[in-house]
Amino acid sequence: MTAGGGTERIDPLDFGGRVVLVTGGARGIGRGITEGFLVAGADVVVCGRTPVEDAGLPSVRGPDGPDRRAHFVSGDLRDPDQATAVVTAAVERFGRLDVLVNNAGGSPQADAATASPRFSTAIVQLNLLAPLFCAQAANAVMQGQEEGGSIINIASVSGLRPSPGTAAYGAAKAGLINLTQSLAVEWAPRVRVNSVAAGLVATEAADDHYGGPEGMAEVAATVPLGRFGTPGDMAGICLFLASPLAAYVSGANLTAHGAGEWPAFQTAAERVTGGRP
Repeated sequence: MTAGGGTERIDPLDFGGRVVLVTGGARGIGRGITEGFLVAGADVVVCGRTPVEDAGLPSVRGPDGPDRRAHFVSGDLRDPDQATAVVTAAVERFGRLDVLVNNAGGSPQADAATASPRFSTAIVQLNLLAPLFCAQAANAVMQGQEEGGSIINIASVSGLRPSPGTAAYGAAKAGLINLTQSLAVEWAPRVRVNSVAAGLVATEAADDHYGGPEGMAEVAATVPLGRFGTPGDMAGICLFLASPLAAYVSGANLTAHGAGEWPAFQTAAERVTGGRP
């Protein structure tokens, strides 16, 4: 109750006192997610294979004090022992783990006909097995917490449609979506597990991939909402899924792709008809 006798309002997006682990959280989409949770008041741990200096870590300015900065832990999440060690380090530093965001992933272009077994194995390890290893370690902690926890897997629209040029990646992300649904059933009711099938998101990697601003603009024109998503968009989705607002959401795959792509048949017809119905 408030001092005036009214009902106290609790902000469902206030993560003060909560601990969040974002894999690959120092750059790209992961950096945006990390910053979103920092702004919401969480203590955030990020991890990656390459060490990051404190000055390069995501940070936000505190309202009444110094900047709040993410804490970095080094680890190769494709190794189950290292994945467990990263989770353990987060818990040892902050005493608990409330949210795991399995964000680390990706793949360079590769022709499926000539991709080496070693390459394909590495892609599946990074995009499917590493999230599983991290989720297993996080679940072991969250099951022992009164309030449980939330696990969010960053998947991709490549797991929902053909993924030419990144076939192993698309297959791994499809597996991650299915894994999400299975874990949500196995680990309920204490731990909620959801995934986000991300579409086009503007990052430095995307800028390089699509040939700079001109290429990015051409690709953005294929999206009904007329733009790429942003890391901030992904952060907002993760904040929602991890919050009490999504308390009855588990086993879901939230598709975040700006309504997808304009249908190819419609685009082809408009070239012939000049846009006439």
